[in-house]
Amino acid sequence: MQQQQKTLLRLIFMGIMIALGVVISPLLRVEGMCPMAHLINICCAVLLGPADALLCAFLIGIIRMVLMSIPPLALTGAIFGAFLSGLLYRASGGKLVAAFLGEVFGTGVIGALISYPVMTYLWGRGGLTLFFYLPSFFMGTVIGGSLAMLLLVSLQRANVLWMILVALGSSRSVGEFSR
Repeated sequence: MQQQQKTLLRLIFMGIMIALGVVISPLLRVEGMCPMAHLINICCAVLLGPADALLCAFLIGIIRMVLMSIPPLALTGAIFGAFLSGLLYRASGGKLVAAFLGEVFGTGVIGALISYPVMTYLWGRGGLTLFFYLPSFFMGTVIGGSLAMLLLVSLQRANVLWMILVALGSSRSVGEFSR
């Protein structure tokens, strides 16, 4: 497939993932816990890589903030996990568990801790502690991450994940891990 076609396919796929992320994010959502966002983050991290996963998470967060009046948690609860998930997935040579752990640590710990100053000092929300968001962010990432793992492992077992990675041009940075 020509490089231009792969680039176009990646852009179309990113658009679909962003739209899907905005539409399914209200499912199971409570403040500080949005499991469906983590499903999208891990899928983007695996299929597109860390930079594009970060971009998708950022755009989904901005759209959710504008259209749904979601606080900045839409960003702090997504961007760190999306990037770290893709980074660890690539660094591990394509291990899905690394993508899961990257999302859980990136969002469940880093994002939760960064949410405190953002919500307290920038958003003006009082009565919070440094670890206020940790339980909900952590549980949200475990739930959404588990769903992503079920989906991606199913695709891997059906020998479809590798074909998607090749079609999106992502396979060259991971290697032939699932052939």
